[in-house]
Amino acid sequence: MAQALCRQGETVHLICQEDHPERFDFIAEAYRYAADGSVISLFDRDTPYPGRCILHQPELGDILPVYAADRSLKKSRAIPMVELSDEQIEEYLQLNTRVAQKVVEKFNITVLHANHAVLMSVVAERVSKATAIPFAIMPHGSAIEYVVKHDPRFLRLASEAFATAQAILFVGPEMKQRLIQVFSSVPGLKGKLRGLNLGVDTDLFKPIPRHLRNETIQSLLEKLTGVPRGKTPGHWVQLTEKLSANITEEEFKQALLLASPEMKMVPDEDIEEKLEQVDWEQEKILLFVGRLIANKGLAALIAALPLILEQTPQARLVVVGHGPLREVMEAWLWALGQGEQRLMEKFVRWGSPHEDTSPEPFQEVLNFFQSLERRGELGQYLGKAQKFLHADRVLFLGYLKHALLRYLFPCGDVAIFPSVIPEAGPLVFLEALASGCFPIGTYFGGMAASIDSVSEILPQGEGEWMKISAQPEETVANLAHKVPVALGIGDRHRQTLRQVAEERYDWSGIAKNWSTLLHSLA
Repeated sequence: MAQALCRQGETVHLICQEDHPERFDFIAEAYRYAADGSVISLFDRDTPYPGRCILHQPELGDILPVYAADRSLKKSRAIPMVELSDEQIEEYLQLNTRVAQKVVEKFNITVLHANHAVLMSVVAERVSKATAIPFAIMPHGSAIEYVVKHDPRFLRLASEAFATAQAILFVGPEMKQRLIQVFSSVPGLKGKLRGLNLGVDTDLFKPIPRHLRNETIQSLLEKLTGVPRGKTPGHWVQLTEKLSANITEEEFKQALLLASPEMKMVPDEDIEEKLEQVDWEQEKILLFVGRLIANKGLAALIAALPLILEQTPQARLVVVGHGPLREVMEAWLWALGQGEQRLMEKFVRWGSPHEDTSPEPFQEVLNFFQSLERRGELGQYLGKAQKFLHADRVLFLGYLKHALLRYLFPCGDVAIFPSVIPEAGPLVFLEALASGCFPIGTYFGGMAASIDSVSEILPQGEGEWMKISAQPEETVANLAHKVPVALGIGDRHRQTLRQVAEERYDWSGIAKNWSTLLHSLA
């Protein structure tokens, strides 16, 4: 949004924790605000945009509140919000409020926008009270699902901020209803609600012809030069050496930690080797892009993969992202390939041990295995896994920033986003859309709204192949049924997908609407 506004000639002040603002060509100035009150200028430069983005980064000390935990991080200042004490929450709020108020007063800011229900909404509320400028809040799913619903302190803080805000923005009808339900105690809430789409940079994500895929991947390989790396093949070896049918849950946790690299948000060390083993122009490429946590549904996709490969043996799954589920899924794949039924049963029961979740997000897989067992087909399924699910059929690449991901999405045939919980508006779905990669997602929340917007202009019935059932007992079987069909029809819809992205989801139009709305509050 900030980049789109800079393209339109506006000045935007961005308060956030971006550690490398110099990497973004639309950021003209950047400042760091020390705890002692001093301000350090990081740079001041010309940009190719008619507008300017000025970034302000408060120093926050030893704690960075986050929504979802990642226990595989051995040394981290990222702490789940629900674990913070009242004193820690207040310190975080004060540090941010002090900086935000200084920015508002120095630069004559006329309106504030805060992302998420907590905690920056509270910062905006406090600054608004001190300076008398209006503010808007745009809640997203993660803060509500992981924090507000689980801790009355954050429900109270969010509700107080919502009550003071001049506007509450939402993505899609499902998020609107969720806000009305969760924040029913906020007076006048319905009158403050304003709809706004999320979007995609259609200049960055573009379709390419199939015959240019190998060439595009070569461009990605060139861009990887000098990029820091994380997971190594040695980590995988360490993990498999520890796996056996007799492994205990504690031993499994320790094995996962040993197999987890220090650097997370970077590509794998051997990503070039993995990319080069794919015939991008002949194979059918499935993409999963997202945070590797249980609620994103990767486990269900892995469970369906033997049946998908049985129908489409030339398919290959490419997984992009980081998170505590990475090593768990690698262990699952190893157990599936080995036909280790006892080990698989343990993994399903244990869930993702380095996340603050119960095994509940693995309910889809548990239901699927129980269904196979009732029908006497579990042994047959494991046989298919051994036959079709070779190690190279699933490639984990690690984390890719947008500057690299832009080369991968248009080389995919089908992108799959089988989230377990509703999301307000998954951006990866729109990035696949803009790239001409046929997207499939769980049919609820903001995903349903995005799917419906595409289905309207596809031939009748074709949009159904984008919908994964939100019913846990149907998810895996749904994936096994629909993914092969989507692989067969995706190519003929590439230009239609692109058309929807350009007409409905390009950031430029959304940013213009957003700016108009905010300025109307001032």
